[in-house]
Amino acid sequence: MYVANTGVTIKIFDPLMENKHTLVLGASDNPSRYSYLAVNRLRAKGYRVSAIGKRKTKVSDVTVDTEKKYMEDIDTVSIYLNRENQKEYYNYILSLKPRRIIFNPGAENPELAALAADNGIRPVEACTLVLLSTGQY
Repeated sequence: MYVANTGVTIKIFDPLMENKHTLVLGASDNPSRYSYLAVNRLRAKGYRVSAIGKRKTKVSDVTVDTEKKYMEDIDTVSIYLNRENQKEYYNYILSLKPRRIIFNPGAENPELAALAADNGIRPVEACTLVLLSTGQY
C-alpha cells in the first residue's frame, strides 16, 4: 500500500494485499490499454502482480511474460482478452486454481465462466479498475 507523507510516497508492507496475487492476462505496455492501467493500479495499492501478454515487456515493476508459467499462489486472474483469444488459456487458468476470475468489459465468456464454476472458481463479470477504486477488490 502506498501512503502520501509530506509529499513523499512511501511503501507500507501489507501482508493481506501481498497475498492476493493477481495474474493480469492480456497485459500490454500501451498506456491507453486498460490492462496497463490495471497493472499499475494493482501495484500502487500494494498487490502482488504477474502478467502475460503478446510480447515480453515491462509495466511498472512487473515483467510481462509471453509464456504460461506455473504459479502456485494466484488469488485472482484478471482477463483482458476477448472470448476467442481466451480459449488457448482455459486449461492454464484452471490449473492455477485461482479463487476467482474477473472478466473485464469485453472479456465476458460464459463458456470459461461455466468451466471455472465447475472447478470451484468464482467467475466475476466486473471491471478490475472499478473494483479497485471502490475498495471492492
